[in-house]
Amino acid sequence: MTQTSRLSAVQASYDTVAVDCARLLGGDLEGRPLDRAVLNAFAEYVRGGGGGAVADLGCGTGRVTAYLDGLGVRAFGVDLSPAMVAVARRSYPGLRFEVGRMAGLDMADGVLGGVLAWYSTVHTPPGELPAVFAEFARVLAPGGHVLVAFEAEDGVRRLEHAYGHPVDLDVYGTPPELIAPLLAGAGLAEVARMVREPGAHEHGLQGFLLARKAPRGPAA
Repeated sequence: MTQTSRLSAVQASYDTVAVDCARLLGGDLEGRPLDRAVLNAFAEYVRGGGGGAVADLGCGTGRVTAYLDGLGVRAFGVDLSPAMVAVARRSYPGLRFEVGRMAGLDMADGVLGGVLAWYSTVHTPPGELPAVFAEFARVLAPGGHVLVAFEAEDGVRRLEHAYGHPVDLDVYGTPPELIAPLLAGAGLAEVARMVREPGAHEHGLQGFLLARKAPRGPAA
């Protein structure tokens, strides 16, 4: 499958499930204290680094964007699926949501205090992650942070049904030992990582990796 056809399949699948995804996942963070702790720490790092805006890339229905907003972070969402963006706008009318691609963001260099990729890289083959992480680094300001959440066991599984609908998706597991050097290769140095056991309806270990773009050096 070419990159273009894969992205088309991902977009079509999430357009199909958008409404039911919002209905079924609306309160999922309430039962995941470790996930909330990771997001809370990310928000604190962003605020401590100057409090720049945070892009929630692959924001889906906007529930994590809204969570960050509740932590005092200036968060906005970007998603490949127009239907997901439409649901997010209806659900959180006070926040900004845009249609866009992680590997080709419509943003200037160095404008963000943080980038969140909350399970949004799981449909990206590992060979394409360097380009995605390079784009994260491009839009981050010096000293900015990125948080990536991902399925942490190596392998790929086929997903043909989700949220009560047929879908056409491959889900890639990427262990932290793979994610960390790919981020480092984009100039994003690891700050911390966490791996937890799977919760309900999850497949295998779940990983979280926080990284930072190097701060600007002293002026000559």
